[in-house]
Amino acid sequence: MLNHERKFPSKRGFVIYIPLIILIIVEAGYIAGGRYIGAVLVLVVVSAMFLPVFFNTYYAISNTGTLRVKCGMFFNTKLPIGSIIKVENTRTVLSAPALSTDRIEIFYNKFDSVVISPKNIAEFVAELQKINPDIRYQ
Repeated sequence: MLNHERKFPSKRGFVIYIPLIILIIVEAGYIAGGRYIGAVLVLVVVSAMFLPVFFNTYYAISNTGTLRVKCGMFFNTKLPIGSIIKVENTRTVLSAPALSTDRIEIFYNKFDSVVISPKNIAEFVAELQKINPDIRYQ
C-alpha cells in the first residue's frame, strides 16, 4: 500500500506578519543610513530563519494512520493518530508549530500534546476522526 498524505496548510494570522513589518522597518533604516551591507546581511539572516517557517508549516494525515507536524526546516514530528485522545480549541500564545493564534491542541498518549493551527479546523478534525473515531473534539 502506498503512503498517501493529505496536507493541511497552517492558517496564517496577523502575528506571523509582525516579523515582516519589523524587517521592513529595519531594512529602511539601514538603507536610509547608507549601510547597504548591513541591510543585505540582516535580510539574508532573517529570511533564512523566517521563510522556511512561513512557507513550510503544514500538517499531514497519512493513510497509514500517522499525523505529521512540519514547521520550517527543524520541526518535523510524527504521531500515531490512534494515540490521540482529544482535540481542544485554544488561543494560547505559547511557542508552537502554528502560524496563527486560532489553534487547536491535540492530546495524545497519556501526557503529550501539540498545538497547531490548520486552516480548516473542522475538516482537519473530521479527517482525524475518520481514522480514530474515539477522538473527542471540544
